Amino acid sequence: MKLHELAPAVGSTKESKRIGRGHGSGNGKTAGKGHKGQKARAGHGMRPGFEGGQMPLQRRIPKRGFNNIFAEEWLAVNVGALEVFEAGATVDAAALAEKRIISKTGLPVKVLGNGKLTKALTVKLNAFSAAAAEKIGAAGGKAEVI
Repeated sequence: MKLHELAPAVGSTKESKRIGRGHGSGNGKTAGKGHKGQKARAGHGMRPGFEGGQMPLQRRIPKRGFNNIFAEEWLAVNVGALEVFEAGATVDAAALAEKRIISKTGLPVKVLGNGKLTKALTVKLNAFSAAAAEKIGAAGGKAEVI
């Protein structure tokens, strides 16, 4: 291969569109910009959402609600989801993540009382609802707050 044989890959380069160079080019006269108006002028870029001076949609629609910057994010797990563990197992956040019951780790986990539990489990998590603690205890297990 020699220097004069080098060429870019086929289709990787494109000729620039030469606008305003006569009728024969197909892009003469108005140079593909139509007739007059804001978009035909130089430097016509408008920000997203601009509606020509009309009150834009995002300002016409009322605001609702707020984001509480002090809110704590908790993960909720129902008692019925703990049925996948073997009897006598110790259930903690790592065990729940391993069984794909929770997706995030590092957040506090609260056990809620929906569902049935038939196995005696030792559950070591951040919080329990009254119904969940009662169901775990009734099945012969222990609910330990860490």
